[in-house]
Amino acid sequence: MSAQSTLLDPSIFSYLESKIEEESQVRDTLTQIVQKLERTVASAQGLLSRVHSTPRARYPVLVEQVENAVKEQVVIVKELNQVASKHPYYKYNAKWARCVQNAIGTALYCAWLGGFGSDSKPGELGRLLTLEEVGAIFSVPTNLKDRDAFHFTIEEYLLSLTDLTPELARLATNAVTLGDFELPMTISAFIKDMFAGFQLLNLKNDILRKRADAVKYDVKRVEDVVYDLSLRGLVARPGAVDTEMKTGE
Repeated sequence: MSAQSTLLDPSIFSYLESKIEEESQVRDTLTQIVQKLERTVASAQGLLSRVHSTPRARYPVLVEQVENAVKEQVVIVKELNQVASKHPYYKYNAKWARCVQNAIGTALYCAWLGGFGSDSKPGELGRLLTLEEVGAIFSVPTNLKDRDAFHFTIEEYLLSLTDLTPELARLATNAVTLGDFELPMTISAFIKDMFAGFQLLNLKNDILRKRADAVKYDVKRVEDVVYDLSLRGLVARPGAVDTEMKTGE
């Protein structure tokens, strides 16, 4: 009696095994790149943390150091771009999303402190980079819709902004301890505008919506600092300035 022929083709599983191995190698490669990026991001964040004990007059020196740290990130992001763009974006993007968000955050914070200035705006404090400007710094496309490749998303940018506001709220308090009573006023105006901007967005992402809503607590923290300064007469009140001008007339 002849052996019964099988209906199962063994090559199917051999093919699947090769694909699984291929995907595993891709994930391992991406993991190694992301780990390198995480180390450079941590270095930039460490430098940025020094701003809380640095007088404003010394910001340019600190900012230059942070800019150099961001340039190291740019090199690694380029490597990530080259590898990730060979594969479906949404299949692997979870591996680098948080790290890329942090990298964007370091560039945003550095620019706010006066970094990445142009010839027309050198060392301008309180400047907010657009998503496109961040993409230009990292040489990465943004918000891609026409092809499946590595890019910076709107969500990553907005989440980075929600990371920036608590750092600025903390800076407002520490600036006062350094005798800088004007910086909290600048921060207050910036964060209020930021929160107002988020209020205009119809956010569908649950995490992003919650993080954006939390910005109001940073607004309150800075308002408390400004209120205390105003109460103690350490900063001029807008109404008081108007009164003094009329009296002078």
